[in-house]
Amino acid sequence: MRLIPSSVFLLPILASPVCLAAELTLESKPFVIERSLGTTALPATATSLRVEAETLAALELKTILPHGSRVKAGEVLVEFDTESIDRRLDDGKRALESATLSLGQAEVELKSLKESLPLKLDASKHAARNAAEDLAYFNTISRKLKEQAAGESLKRYQHALEGEREELRQLEKMYKADDLTEETEEIILKRQRDSVSAAEFALKSSEQNHKRTLETDIPRESEELISAAKGSALSLAKAETELPRQISLKEIEVAATTIAFERQKDDFAKLTADRKLMNPVKASSDGWFYHGAIEDGRWTTGEAVKTLVPSGQVAAKKTFATFIPASAPLALVAFADEATATSLPADCAGIAIAPGREELVIPTKVVKISPTPGTDGRFRIDLSATWPANAAPVPGANAQVRLISYENPTALAIPAAALRATKDGWSVTLKLADGKTGPHAVKRGRVSGELVEILSGLEAGQVIITP
Repeated sequence: MRLIPSSVFLLPILASPVCLAAELTLESKPFVIERSLGTTALPATATSLRVEAETLAALELKTILPHGSRVKAGEVLVEFDTESIDRRLDDGKRALESATLSLGQAEVELKSLKESLPLKLDASKHAARNAAEDLAYFNTISRKLKEQAAGESLKRYQHALEGEREELRQLEKMYKADDLTEETEEIILKRQRDSVSAAEFALKSSEQNHKRTLETDIPRESEELISAAKGSALSLAKAETELPRQISLKEIEVAATTIAFERQKDDFAKLTADRKLMNPVKASSDGWFYHGAIEDGRWTTGEAVKTLVPSGQVAAKKTFATFIPASAPLALVAFADEATATSLPADCAGIAIAPGREELVIPTKVVKISPTPGTDGRFRIDLSATWPANAAPVPGANAQVRLISYENPTALAIPAAALRATKDGWSVTLKLADGKTGPHAVKRGRVSGELVEILSGLEAGQVIITP
């Protein structure tokens, strides 16, 4: 096999034209811009079914009508299972009654504590003052008196013993001198000797008592009085600190109990209100019952519709179904990109084509175009429709709408490929009278498919070069 250099093919390639040009003679023709919108028939008024419960995250369904049901006024659409919330209400009622009593008891205790505080402080002050006075009296007067009394008591017993002994000596001396019988003497002497023995024992006991009084009882009493004085002083200091603190703590407790009670009462009120929201939902008039939400021009269902069955659950504060009155007029709603939305005039009109009923002519008209896009970048377009008496759609039905957004019956239109952008605007390649061609400035207008409207710069009968 022989290799051929690529340069051999270069000249033929360069010599061949890149594309073939054609001549186009301009003529006035109708220029129309048509827009097609996919729309949904939605009611002008509808009732969203949602439970604005404050204490419930979800609600269990007892009964619910099938999607798309035609209903009569007063017919039950949805029933909720209220067994669980009824139990909570019973428990909450008892708990609230108990909390009311607890709060009342705490307030009574606080009042009693405030009233008893001065009395307790006075008692502590009196006890401390009395203990201090008792100790001072003991140290200055009572101790010396008790020591003196103990000494005097000992002296009395000593003197008594001396007296008994002296009387015994006198009797013995007397009986030796007189002539009384010996038996009488012995009786008297024996009695006196017993008195001496008793006085000796009394003196001995007094000596023990005197020693105990001076060495034990008086020091012990002193210690007890000192301890009592210190203890009562400490008790007073403690009372002056702790009793006001007890009131502060009780006030905090009562405040906390009050807050907890108010919250509990508020929760019970919310639960009671939520229970009222769970009454059976009835149709306010004849109409349709749809599962899902019709909001912001869209009918949405999502995964939640799978739970719209008996014993299923619906989330609180979220629309789960919609009631549509039979008298609600149906309008068309579309969502378009920016180019389509901005190209439609406010009074734009057209026709709607119903699937399967293409033979029907359904006049439509743009009513409102949202000035701002939604979060998906698309613009909402509301349209009115004049429905045939025997072919009115049901809510949620689809229709294709064709609108004439622009129309010029005598326009000059050229292929978009014939236009060239310049620094000053747009131009075309114009064939001149001498057969030559050259650039020619034009002012462009609207676009319809591959054609561009020319507003100025060209006239019917002129010839341009198109690629």
